[in-house]
Amino acid sequence: MGGGIGTRCWCAIILFALASGPTTYGDECDLYQGNWVYDESYPLYDSSECPHIRKEYDCIKNGRPDLNYLKFRWQPTNCNLPRFNAEEFLTKMSGKKIMYIGDSVSENQWQSMMCLLRTSLPPQSIINEHTAKSTTTVTFEDYGVSISVFLSHYLVDIVEEDIGRVLKLDSITNGDVWKENDVLIFNTWLWWYRRGEKQPWDYIQIGTNITKDMDRMVAFQEGLNTWANWVNSEIDTEKTIVFFQGVSPSHYNGSDWNEPGVTNCAKETLPMNGSTYPGGVPRAEMVVEKVLSGITKPVSLLNITRLSQLRKDAHPSTFNIFGMDCTHWCVAGLPDTWNLLLYAGLV
Repeated sequence: MGGGIGTRCWCAIILFALASGPTTYGDECDLYQGNWVYDESYPLYDSSECPHIRKEYDCIKNGRPDLNYLKFRWQPTNCNLPRFNAEEFLTKMSGKKIMYIGDSVSENQWQSMMCLLRTSLPPQSIINEHTAKSTTTVTFEDYGVSISVFLSHYLVDIVEEDIGRVLKLDSITNGDVWKENDVLIFNTWLWWYRRGEKQPWDYIQIGTNITKDMDRMVAFQEGLNTWANWVNSEIDTEKTIVFFQGVSPSHYNGSDWNEPGVTNCAKETLPMNGSTYPGGVPRAEMVVEKVLSGITKPVSLLNITRLSQLRKDAHPSTFNIFGMDCTHWCVAGLPDTWNLLLYAGLV
């Protein structure tokens, strides 16, 4: 697998989907263009059998009564997304190290992958879990595959200095840990507009310039450019495959899905029909795609934004123990589809 965003990186995804779907060979298959269809064979696993789900995202355990959100499958327009096969995935990834890197949305996706794998394997499988300062790793010993999640809200560094906590938009020091893996799946966006007590830094620094604050979208792009430069200079793409996950949308503004006056996702129980989201593409996603287009090393975009926008029903909403949540996602649920797209790209 290799190549830039618009050409070679698509090929592995397209070819695999074509092999599994009804269309003939060609460029017709875009796994990210389609709609959500009801499927009685879903969900792909029983969340009660998975010990890896963070309590905030275990919507069934938290009492969510409507379960239709579990029954929807992503259907690309001209082909099929392959169904997840845990044994095939682990066999293909034998001896490999996979790492999700980012904020709690990365954790959302990592938990989903753990459930997809763990609930499909026989009870006698040897599975070990290890947690360090910023990393949780599960190792499937029978296959020699380790899958980690590394918490890094901004990807770039936050450093404690005499003046306080400094967000350094041009510095990445965790890269030596990341690049030891064979597959990297990056994500960042959720924390870039945090303010007040939830903001984990006091100053922003670019080069020698230190400021109390700046346009957050500009800061986001600066941070992504630093990450892109790190990929270009530090990643050996003969060894390591790199993915960047598109922006995960939230649903607090009903006008975005033609329900003016709605201020959260609490009463949403069904996906949107069709393939178009009235609210349009988030500006942050445009920044992501712009930065990725300039990377010289092969990086694949997991373009989850548009298909996730259609899933206003898939959030924990009131069934998060800490209150209304239209930002994260129930597990089981939408993140399983994100991992199916990753699976298509890898296997």
